[in-house]
Amino acid sequence: MNHWQIEYTAEYHRQQILEEVEHIQLEKLALESRARYPNRIELTILSFANWMISKGRQLRKRYEFTAVNCGNPTRVASQIKG
Repeated sequence: MNHWQIEYTAEYHRQQILEEVEHIQLEKLALESRARYPNRIELTILSFANWMISKGRQLRKRYEFTAVNCGNPTRVASQIKG
């Protein structure tokens, strides 16, 4: 083998390595940008959280009293002592 053929082979292998590196980088980018879908446990927890929020709103509507509906305003501790 002469010197030129060795240099040509080394350059060819270097180009192949650079193409493989670029391909790997593109694969990583594609995997990172892929849409993530929740699994069954995450969906169950999400639906349970939404149920708790809706029940909490219903309970708040049922048991929360506003100052307008209250006949006697609550007295402050300083007014009770005096």
